[in-house]
Parts: sequence; structure tokens; C-alpha cells
Amino acid sequence: MSIKTFDYIVECIRPEFNLNTTNFQVPIPVEERLLLTLRYLATGMAFRQLALSFRISKSAVAQIVIDVCKAIWCTLKNKHMPTPTVEKFKKIANEFYEKWDFPNCVGSVDGKHIRIKCPKNSGSMFYNYKQYFSTVLMAVADARYRFTMINVGAYGKDSDGSILCNTNFHQRLENGTLKLPTETKLPNSEISAPYVFVGDEAFPLRNYLMRPFPRKQTQETNKSYFNYRLSRARMIVECAFGIASSKFRILLKAIETNVENADHVVKAICILHNVIIDCEKHGSSNQKSTNTQSETNLNNSQLMGINPRSKSNNRASRTAIQIRNSFVQFFQESRI
Repeated sequence: MSIKTFDYIVECIRPEFNLNTTNFQVPIPVEERLLLTLRYLATGMAFRQLALSFRISKSAVAQIVIDVCKAIWCTLKNKHMPTPTVEKFKKIANEFYEKWDFPNCVGSVDGKHIRIKCPKNSGSMFYNYKQYFSTVLMAVADARYRFTMINVGAYGKDSDGSILCNTNFHQRLENGTLKLPTETKLPNSEISAPYVFVGDEAFPLRNYLMRPFPRKQTQETNKSYFNYRLSRARMIVECAFGIASSKFRILLKAIETNVENADHVVKAICILHNVIIDCEKHGSSNQKSTNTQSETNLNNSQLMGINPRSKSNNRASRTAIQIRNSFVQFFQESRI
């Protein structure tokens, strides 16, 4: 993070802190509070170590970190992670096709397990298949590795598909309140297809969500090639997770706070990830990748928030199957 970006964040979060100097004490300045928080996020140091480094009490360090994370989310979310509009989705789709050769793609979806210490009285709710306790970050990323929508706080025991199906994001796509661009013809083709998200095998096949063919069906060349093109677009969100983890190494160890505070930490990291890309233009190369077989008013925490658990049918509809077959046909024709 550059000094200019640091100063920008300081000025954004300063109004959230009412710091008054008295005859008895001088408040810790906002700059030092942000520096302490960034040190925690970037290194994962224990609060006790940070207290010794900054000569602040351990309890004050814990409170400062959470307060700054909340301030970062509240002040920066509307500018750096607004609810996408139809025009924004079109721009994202153009970037996906230019950089990753997948047309009409408005985002890459995946979940990441965030390691946490065992919450009290939680049983096995947060214990995942990787055999540690976690909360799940479900995210949608655009072609520049930015997070466009996130959900934090799902149980670690749940699968990515079930978590997605119980978010407001999914419900709004189902009932049509989250507007995607209208169906259009694919580039240099007479084949029409709607705008879609892409995900891995953990997600169901929907009219707005493409997943790969099962491995037993990939013996057919056209389906195997579709899986290849989809995986190139889908890996963007995994790369975004990797970039965020390399900068904010707290994600590589257990977050030793309660679950609610861990959620605030993760949301702040997602916003800071976008701020760094927006302010420093990282990951915005305009070069097109080679196409060879060898390579808002409603904020996003509400948009991707967990709804009461409901039963969902993961069986793909005929329309969804036809849409995927349209992409298969387009990719097959583009190879000729």
C-alpha cells in the first residue's frame, strides 16, 4: 500500500472517530489506529505483541482493530464495492471476454474458508471438511480481481452450493430483483445467450450460473473445451483470494477473536483489497490472454446476506442445460 493510499483511507475514516483531547489524556490519532490495524491484518500478530510494539494496552489494541475495521467497511463500501448496476455488469462482461475469452460473464463465484478459533458452544457447526474451524467468505469477483459482492459468516460445515442458495444474492437473482443485462448474441456469432456467473462443481447449474460438465462427460472434446474456457474465467475469484491472502496474512492463520469480530475483519480486508486495486491500478493489464489449450443503497453485506435456511432443488432446468449447450456450441465454433 502506498503512502497516498494510506492517506486516502485515513481521510475517509476520520469522521467515524470522535477524538477529543482532555486534561488527562491525548487520544490515539487516527493515523496510528489505522497503522496498528494494517499491521495486524498484514502480519496476523497477536494483540499482545502489537500492544508491546505500539505501547498500547492489549484491550485497547483489540478495540481499535475492530473499530477501524468497522469504519473501513462503513465509509468505503459504497465507493469501492457498490451494488452492481446493469451498465456495470456489461462492463464486467466486456472485460471478461477481452482478458479471459468467456463472453457474457458478469462474475466469478467461489467460497473461501476463513480459519477461526473454535467458538464457544458451537458444536460442529463451524467445523469444516478440511478438519478445522472456519467461517466462509462467499464472493463474486470481476475480471480485474476485484470483489463485487461478498457474504461473510456462513457455517464452515456448509457446502459452497448450499451457502450460495441461502443468500439474498441468490434470492434476488431467482426473483429478478437483481437486474442482469438482457440476453444478447455472443461476439461474432448468431448464438444468443444470457449474461451469467461462473462457478465450479460445488454450485448448481442455473440460467444465470454456469458450472462445468461432470468429469465422466469430458471425454467429449467440445465439453472438455467448455470446461477449460470456464475454468479460465472461474479461477479469477481464486486468484483474488490468493492476492488478498498474500497481502493480508491474517487470512493464513486462525483469527483469534469471536465470530462476529472475525466477520468485521474479513469485510475490511475485502474492501482494502478493492481500494488498493482502484487506487494503485494493480491487476488492470489490458493485454488479452492467449487462447490455447495449454493455459448502492443496498450494500453488499445485505445483498449477499444469509437468509433463513430453506430447501432448494439443485436439479438443473432444461433452460439452464440449453444455455450451457449454447456456450459449448459457441466455443466449438470459435475454435474452427
